[in-house]
Amino acid sequence: YKTDFDASAWDKIQVPMSWNMAGKQANGTFKYGEPLYSNQRVIFQHQVRQGDWKGGVMRTPPKDWMTYKNRNEVGSYRRTFTLPAAWDGKEVYINFDGVDSFFYLYINGHYVGFSKNSRNLAQFDITPYLNKKGENVIAVEVYRHSDGSFLESQDMFRLPGIFRTVALTAKPKVQVRDIKAIPDFDATYTNGSLHISAEVSNLTTKAAKGYTIEYSLYENELYSDNNTLVPGVSAVAKVGDVAKNGELTASVTLNAGNVVKPWSAEAPHRYTLVGQLKDKKGQVVETFSTNVGFRKIEIKDTPASQDEFGLAGRYYYLNGKPIKMKGVNRHENNPQTGHYVTREQMQKEVFLMKRGNINHVRNSHYPDAPYWYYLCDKYGIYLEDEANIESHEYYYGKESLSHVPEFRNAHLARNMEMVHSTVNHPSVVIWSLGNEAGPGDNFKDCYAAIKQYDQSRPVQYERNNDIVDIGSNQYPSIAWVQGAVKGNYNMKYPYHISEYAHSMGNAVGNLVDYWNAIESTNFFMGGAIWDWVDQAMEGTDSVTGKTYWGYGGDFGPDNKPNDGMFCMNGVMRPDLSPKAQYFEVKKVYQNVGVKAVDLKQGRIEIFNKNYFEPLKGYQVVWSLYKDGVCVEKDKPLMGAKNILGPRERQEYVLPYNYAQLDPNSEYFVKVQFLQGKDMPWAKKGYVQMEEQLRVKGADVKAPAIKSVAAKGTANVTVGSKQVSVKGHNYDIDIDLSTGAISHLAYNGQEIIANGNGPKLDAFRAPTDNDAGIGYHNAWFKNGLYDLQHKVVGKPTIVKGKNGVTQISLTIESQGREGSQQVYSDRDRNPQTVYTFSQGKHALGADDFKFTTNQVYTIYPDGSVELQSAISANRTNVVLPRIGYSMKLPKQYNQFSYYGRGPVNNYADRKTGQFIELHQGEVGKQDIILPKPQSMGNREEVRYCALRPAQGGEGVAFVADSVMSVSALPWSQQQLTQAAHIYQLPESDGTYLHLDAKVTGLGGASCGQGGPFVEDQALSHNYNFGFIIRPLAAQQQLAEVAKVSPSGEQPISIEHSRTGMVTLSSPAKGRTIMYALGGSKKATAYTAPVNLRAGGTITTWYKDNPAMKTSMTYAKVESVPLQVVFASSQEPGSGDASYLVDGAPATIWHTMYSITLAKYPHWVDFDAAEPKLMKGFTFLPRQSGQNGWVKDYEVYVSQDGKSWDEPVCKGTFAANAELKRVMFSKPVKARYIRFRALNEQNGQDFASGAEFSLIAE
Repeated sequence: YKTDFDASAWDKIQVPMSWNMAGKQANGTFKYGEPLYSNQRVIFQHQVRQGDWKGGVMRTPPKDWMTYKNRNEVGSYRRTFTLPAAWDGKEVYINFDGVDSFFYLYINGHYVGFSKNSRNLAQFDITPYLNKKGENVIAVEVYRHSDGSFLESQDMFRLPGIFRTVALTAKPKVQVRDIKAIPDFDATYTNGSLHISAEVSNLTTKAAKGYTIEYSLYENELYSDNNTLVPGVSAVAKVGDVAKNGELTASVTLNAGNVVKPWSAEAPHRYTLVGQLKDKKGQVVETFSTNVGFRKIEIKDTPASQDEFGLAGRYYYLNGKPIKMKGVNRHENNPQTGHYVTREQMQKEVFLMKRGNINHVRNSHYPDAPYWYYLCDKYGIYLEDEANIESHEYYYGKESLSHVPEFRNAHLARNMEMVHSTVNHPSVVIWSLGNEAGPGDNFKDCYAAIKQYDQSRPVQYERNNDIVDIGSNQYPSIAWVQGAVKGNYNMKYPYHISEYAHSMGNAVGNLVDYWNAIESTNFFMGGAIWDWVDQAMEGTDSVTGKTYWGYGGDFGPDNKPNDGMFCMNGVMRPDLSPKAQYFEVKKVYQNVGVKAVDLKQGRIEIFNKNYFEPLKGYQVVWSLYKDGVCVEKDKPLMGAKNILGPRERQEYVLPYNYAQLDPNSEYFVKVQFLQGKDMPWAKKGYVQMEEQLRVKGADVKAPAIKSVAAKGTANVTVGSKQVSVKGHNYDIDIDLSTGAISHLAYNGQEIIANGNGPKLDAFRAPTDNDAGIGYHNAWFKNGLYDLQHKVVGKPTIVKGKNGVTQISLTIESQGREGSQQVYSDRDRNPQTVYTFSQGKHALGADDFKFTTNQVYTIYPDGSVELQSAISANRTNVVLPRIGYSMKLPKQYNQFSYYGRGPVNNYADRKTGQFIELHQGEVGKQDIILPKPQSMGNREEVRYCALRPAQGGEGVAFVADSVMSVSALPWSQQQLTQAAHIYQLPESDGTYLHLDAKVTGLGGASCGQGGPFVEDQALSHNYNFGFIIRPLAAQQQLAEVAKVSPSGEQPISIEHSRTGMVTLSSPAKGRTIMYALGGSKKATAYTAPVNLRAGGTITTWYKDNPAMKTSMTYAKVESVPLQVVFASSQEPGSGDASYLVDGAPATIWHTMYSITLAKYPHWVDFDAAEPKLMKGFTFLPRQSGQNGWVKDYEVYVSQDGKSWDEPVCKGTFAANAELKRVMFSKPVKARYIRFRALNEQNGQDFASGAEFSLIAE
């Protein structure tokens, strides 16, 4: 820092920029230390115990941590500067907007000061240290860690350096140091005012007397900085006498009357308040300005009669309206520059939000760069501004720093620095005291300090709802929200979900279910998705030179502590390109509702969801689609009222002629709201909002395939290993060992080769939500990633006289139980992902397996109909999917389909994708995620096709009704084993999945829980079929796809938990016969058959006895139970009855919403009559580890009142696998009690998915 120090050998570095990223080299190494990502932990040595902070930041951490070698990195910055001549005689300040995390400042060799709040302005008066002429030397010594770092354990990359603007400012000796302008409205919200207070500082050697501040107001054009003076609106504040080196606050109210327009996110009208400090002679000493917006925030008790939804409650109002905040959490992040975000990037982010109907951001978890607030004021984003406090490393108990008196001042300073800095921004509509930092008294003092300074906004803090104005929580279940919005939980304040819909990987299932609840009430003001953008840093592979988006653990062997992928939670990818969920967010968050009234008459209703602005500025058009193809496009919507007022509904008639619609076709109508002119964030014509409505289905069933595919002849050859069917333009081989099509060619073009035809498939590359809920453990354990298929029994082959060939097979599909995965989210090493390892024992009869009764019907023109009845030997297992997969040559990469699109979608994330005929290139029409995982699914597909890129003949796949479909250049196994996009192999084919059902996404990567039961592919019985047809080069897909199945339908055999067997078939009107064991006695099926004792059942159609199917079942030992008592249960979402509902996705959970019940917890069950009890099974919750029971006891009773000593006790392993426990000896009783003694992780919760009794 000394002026004569020679720094000529130092590197030049960009400022602002995080120094880790500034030091990134072309070969992938980092000259100034590696970027490191950690979620909750600080990255220096610490332990969760009271007083641990006293040990400081220089303790010895584990040897594999990055900070073991580089305990506390220091970055030294130095440069020179000269001052403008006009600044002579003024006070000169240097402003640091953000330095991570602690620094010393030197000017011309003199120590000036330090700062250890990395994300608030650090301003220093450097006037005494400046040279009056010539250059000045500034030196800044930046430390990665200080005791302030205990309060900065946010979920993000930990990146040191000067990452925000450094600037010089000059002010007169008598100056305005602080300006606060609080807007207000009268009771009618028409007459506005500003309550202005300014702090005047006198740095001269004598008193400043007779000063005044004159204020005037300028109106800014909407979305512009152009402004004009508002005539007649002004105010003068008398300063009074300011002593030498003293300060004084001058206050005045500026009454603007009814000429000002209110600020809201819908119409962010801004004004510029200009102040002039004048001396007693009227000379202008200083001119300053601040942007303001007129708006009033209130929290009011509202009677039911005044509420839109007829519910009495305490609600949040802005300008008299109970608004909805449709938001995201946002970190400052750039993959190349770290935490430095340019103004251009900030504006791009705001525009992407506006394009996606996002109107709210929680600044998580710190105040942002000043320019961010300017943009949010200007373009209309509601902000929750949050203090730079997160001491998550100590969690929320007695160890929390929120209880520590020594940290009180730091808590207060960080909150008040935020409030003083952004108090004038109209976009800031909520203050937050911090994030995940405990509930203690330090935060009570912060609340009181904020309220003393600013009463115009409410305060929120999720970790202690008792001390603030707004209730909030993180990652509530949808069931909880559905109850809360009705006022069921005696809520005393408006509610804001500060984090929800964790957007990690392929995610954001059930967003529409959250918002159906939120928009049905004013108890909830909205929420913020976690989070906006994937927090990745750019890495470079040292071998290939390829760049990639890196996450925790990617940057070296000592890149620890880290939390792996947990930073990749964005709605956007790291480069701000959208993930698929962005389009769902856009749809769910849109401010218009469109619903059908009577589509036979073309009647629809449009609802303007805005609270302030009419539905204007849009070109509203409708289009009609026939079988996915637009037949009437962009017709203007006409009606009695073309501009709807806020919260207004209106019916409109779409003038199509329903009677003239083709009875053989399906029709949809799409209503779109296009920008009527260029907006800052979107060009004219941009689709801001839209909806699709189904007008009608086909009234007439499509022609049966047997009638349209009857032309031609077939030569059938039956061998010991395969059946070959050859015709005029096709060649098909069926493998009799696996049951798959081993070869298929149309007109000499091979579609399927080398046995890659349709095989049962129940695996997907686990999504981050799958991993979060633990589903993937069972998928690997059950061998779903590598099912082996074998034909059991004797195939039935029928060569019809009409050239139709039928082949009926029973196929067992089974993986090696014990196959497992290795995946590290915490402290992962570079490139660690899923790996496959085979189990130690061979396939067994009791291992998880599927049995499929499968019938091929091959028609004379080469069309192949596949019909299947699929069952599993274990019911209610959550599968990733159930259906068929096949591999086509990679030249078949032009994919078209009639279903939901164009962006990939799932059962619980599909409202933003419409049913049309879509087409694109395999691999390019999907959004690949930074960590590859399952993707590309399309729901409600009627039919699809693959064609070669160079043109020519293709192949079509037609669903019986609808199916889920994906076409990708990689297999699910290849996606699973790649840590990054660049590690995916070169495509070796097109992998096509046709599924009866695909499990949805849910939100289990953090909190929300797994997919709804109705969105899960459970191991139930499925009847599923599709037709494969040749597609000529110039042929339209619909020409070959509009057919219906007519082949033989296999009989479905379903075995219940109680041993009852149900037979069914999609073929209506046919008699199903069955026989038990080896009996030749045939019985017509009329009701479920009791096979509780075990045995074999054989079934067939009465009119086709040649095609028989048999299934064998073991004796059923479990007994139906009823819950009669639970010591604790969470109402609605955690009822104890879920333990016996046969659905592993539903859970018993002890109460947490109203009070937190303590261990022990128990549930009593009734077996209806005395049973000889032998043991029990217990399935832990599959949606996460919260509440996993560790130690347990089991009691039995004759009357449900008297319970003796436990008949069994033990300790469960800490995993999600089914626990099977046998008693030391059978005991006869009617009631059984399961008593949980503690939890695997020491928490107070208890949970479970299923409990069953093993008994005679």
